[in-house]
Amino acid sequence: MSKGGKAGGRRWVKWIFLGPLLLIVLAQLYFFLMVCWWSWFNPSSTSMMNDQLALMREKKPKAMLQQQWVPYERISENLKRAVIASEDANFSEHDGVDWEALQKAYERNNRKHKVVGGGSTITQQLAKNLFLSGSRSYLRKGQEMIIAFMLETVMSKQRILEIYLNVAEFGRGIFGAEAASRYYYRTSAANLGVAQAAKLAVMLPNPRYYDRHRSSSYLAQRTTLIVNRMSSAELP
Repeated sequence: MSKGGKAGGRRWVKWIFLGPLLLIVLAQLYFFLMVCWWSWFNPSSTSMMNDQLALMREKKPKAMLQQQWVPYERISENLKRAVIASEDANFSEHDGVDWEALQKAYERNNRKHKVVGGGSTITQQLAKNLFLSGSRSYLRKGQEMIIAFMLETVMSKQRILEIYLNVAEFGRGIFGAEAASRYYYRTSAANLGVAQAAKLAVMLPNPRYYDRHRSSSYLAQRTTLIVNRMSSAELP
């Protein structure tokens, strides 16, 4: 083989290794730039919204999502406290990842020999909703954590919570606090009562299921528990 052929072969080998690394770096740069953009501008859609809309349109081609952005001050403090109490009690203190909750989730997954829970914070859930799929894997969890650190670096806690409450899924095709409040209670997000807010917060881990099973005993019991915890939830 000629020297030119050997050099060309080495270049190909180099790019086999460097190519994927470059793609990973470019992906992180894209995520970071989008996080910077959304620190000032409200996202009009998310990866989670796009996935759900695509699924809905498989059955109904003209299906539409229900979502209406409302600023932080027009979301009831009841809902803010309920979501923190239910989803992430240490939201105001951690750096995007609750390491103790993550360790407990890891131990639980090992006992079950599969990923049954992720110990995600509100920041991590926002990272997943904005950019990632709903699949469960340690690779996706790692990317979720990286984006969570980006969010915490660039945004205030209040901005993170504001975006999360506006893009979280509360039912099939129902996204954000305003759409959820009107869909379930025929009121605005600003006027949610304590029990109403607690029930919406409890639905978050599995909203499409609880949309169909609104009278489940677990939902009622968990709602009562969150109502009792809400007064101690620290708002950003």
